[in-house]
Amino acid sequence: MKKIITTFRLILFLMVSTNTLTSFSPGQTLIRLEQPVSPPAWALLERHLLDENAKACREFFQKYFDDRGYLLCVERWGGNDGPDDAIENCNDWPLLHALGGHDDILRMYKKAWEGHLQQYTQAKTKDVPFATGGMYYKEFPVTFDWLHNAEGLTVFNLQGLSDPTNSDFQRRVRRFAGFYMNEDPGAPNYDPQHKIIRSMFNGSRGPLLRKATAVDWAGDPIEINNRFNPLHGENNYEQMLAHFEEYNDIVGDHPQNLLATSLAMNALCLSGDSKYRQWVLEYVSAWRERMKANGNIIPTNIGLDGTPGGNANGKWYGGVYGWAFSVTVPQNGSIAHRNTHAHGFVGFMNAYMLTGDDSYLECWRKQIDTINSHVKIINGKPHYPSMYGDNGWYAYSPSKYSSNTLEIFYLSMKDQDRLRVADHPWIRYLQGENDSYVESALRADLAEIRRRVQGIRIDKTTPDTRLADDPMHLNPARVTSLIPLMLGGIHPGRRGSLLHCRLRYFDPLAQRAGLPRDVGALVRTMTADSITVQLVNTSQTERRQVAVQAGSYGEHQFVQVQFGQDILQLNSPVVYVQLAPGCGGEIIFSMKRYVNPPTFHFPWQRMWATENQPVLPR
Repeated sequence: MKKIITTFRLILFLMVSTNTLTSFSPGQTLIRLEQPVSPPAWALLERHLLDENAKACREFFQKYFDDRGYLLCVERWGGNDGPDDAIENCNDWPLLHALGGHDDILRMYKKAWEGHLQQYTQAKTKDVPFATGGMYYKEFPVTFDWLHNAEGLTVFNLQGLSDPTNSDFQRRVRRFAGFYMNEDPGAPNYDPQHKIIRSMFNGSRGPLLRKATAVDWAGDPIEINNRFNPLHGENNYEQMLAHFEEYNDIVGDHPQNLLATSLAMNALCLSGDSKYRQWVLEYVSAWRERMKANGNIIPTNIGLDGTPGGNANGKWYGGVYGWAFSVTVPQNGSIAHRNTHAHGFVGFMNAYMLTGDDSYLECWRKQIDTINSHVKIINGKPHYPSMYGDNGWYAYSPSKYSSNTLEIFYLSMKDQDRLRVADHPWIRYLQGENDSYVESALRADLAEIRRRVQGIRIDKTTPDTRLADDPMHLNPARVTSLIPLMLGGIHPGRRGSLLHCRLRYFDPLAQRAGLPRDVGALVRTMTADSITVQLVNTSQTERRQVAVQAGSYGEHQFVQVQFGQDILQLNSPVVYVQLAPGCGGEIIFSMKRYVNPPTFHFPWQRMWATENQPVLPR
């Protein structure tokens, strides 16, 4: 046997001598890691965390779901507790599987999703007029606001990471996007002339074009005392109605409707059809121009005539969840500021993924700077506003306005954007300033799983005393540490966002998404055009192979790979890595970001995908 001189070598995916360093165009690139390494603690912790997640999710599913996939709870409609809360009990499960979690995570999630659709199609209201025929219609919320619609679609919007060829998923992706592109005559949500979604309440039955009532928001009457414990703290149904008494002005567009663009992004990733890209950019660009025209501040009501404040007495800052939406808390009479404009940045993130156009970030930078320029000195210290009403800026606090600063920096990777982000342990780690972050973050997730499983085991609620959101705080899936450490990504949150990350992994042998068994991945550093990752095979007896993809949906492109002193020029969104038993190493990828159309294609499916129309095989 020849002595191995270098730690890493590149070979063709075809038969090539392992002692050569070869550049080629038509084939795939395979990096072979053959240097033995003692399994590092972080890699063992990652694999243990994936295993413990699976065990805990099985226990959670067994207790709170039945054989049909129904959540064992009292079904309700509304902003307090509703269909969105039910399926949120599976938040992060699709991400867990896409990272390399056990296959039964995906099976349980899909069973819960199918059961959820049936359960809430059958569930009907008595007093809420638009849901008397079912809370879901055509497998989608009949008409509600996107603060809640997005929460209910958080898990569905990530299913394509692991299960894009599922025929039911494919049909739903196209149908759901069509509700916002006027492809369903029963759901005329979008006005292409004014480039608006016509109401804050929208869905499969179209927009609600009247003032909303407290009953529309709160749902049917419900017994509370000695039975339920609503998370908003109401003691009776009257307080539920009082909570939503001022939630009236919903007609016209609101920034949180931008969350609907994730539906079209899914359809684009699935089909490659340019109409979805065009709609996303048309709608987001219209909001970008409104910000420019409004002194760099995003309006929170666009009337049916296309004017800011057109359905809020001419006030660009008006409307439910608007800049001036400060309401009374019925339980104690305090004032709560409920301005949700920042949710709309998800739409701008989608547009940036499609274009890499910095203007979609610049308008939000200017908004941040504009708001913070209205600083006041109170008790000798600077205070900054977060609300705007008839008398100007208000709701001052010592904290600067900083909505979406982390996301802006993540997308741009510019130093100026880093300065806006508050102290963040992951960013400091990437800059070499927080080495303890890796193990502490992984161990924190393990501890949280233990805490939640203990909660599951002592939970004494029964299905008839349980609201849909009651088990949510016990959902044991924990990927908080794994997304930044494995993928170099940021958590999508509960806003129906797509996954934004620098790398993703696939198992070519098992033909599935996620790291193969025994493999750990750790992103060490990251810049605008490079990323350094360590890959380790913790198995001492089995060889593993992993496909590394540039971006969540292949939106980035590898242009160079470096290991030690060896460098190879590339032009591909995918690189294959083979790890000998007990071996690993560090790889530096140079890349161009946001240069490819996003796609659900797994790496080996790209071979038959055309550049302009990458339709997934059925």
